Amino acid sequence: MIKEGQVLRIGIGDMGIVHSPDLIRTSGLGSCVGIVLYDEVKKLAGMAHIMLPEAALAKKQGLKRAKYADTAIEDLLAGLKGAGASSYRLKAKLAGGAQMFQFTSSNDMMRIGPRNVEAVKKNLQSLHIPILAEDLGGRSGRTIEFHPDTAELHIRKVNQGESVI
Repeated sequence: MIKEGQVLRIGIGDMGIVHSPDLIRTSGLGSCVGIVLYDEVKKLAGMAHIMLPEAALAKKQGLKRAKYADTAIEDLLAGLKGAGASSYRLKAKLAGGAQMFQFTSSNDMMRIGPRNVEAVKKNLQSLHIPILAEDLGGRSGRTIEFHPDTAELHIRKVNQGESVI
């Protein structure tokens, strides 16, 4: 009997970690960024569905750390290390960060998708975690699913089909 993997579904502003053969998926990525950190040797991966660039934007009470790029990446890294990943082997794949709506204002606060992408990349760079692949920007929503056994990130875009990075 071949054991089939389970799919761990990550909600908006949430995060989780899986070992192969299990898969990890999140849906509804618009301006949010789906980040996957993985250790190919351990076949271990973590995913966060990041909604905003930094926790400083939040009210301090009831902070949901997985919503923010800075705190989500920090917690994802700690969780992966706790599960046996080596920080020097961790790699990242990213998807999302779309600009879903066109605004007439040039206010930077309305550029949520691009600001999320910038914050994720800045945090990964500071931790020396390389980004091996990305599918960012545009105006389409995405669903992503990561396979720790192959390190493939499957991306399904609204009205644009599926790709693998």
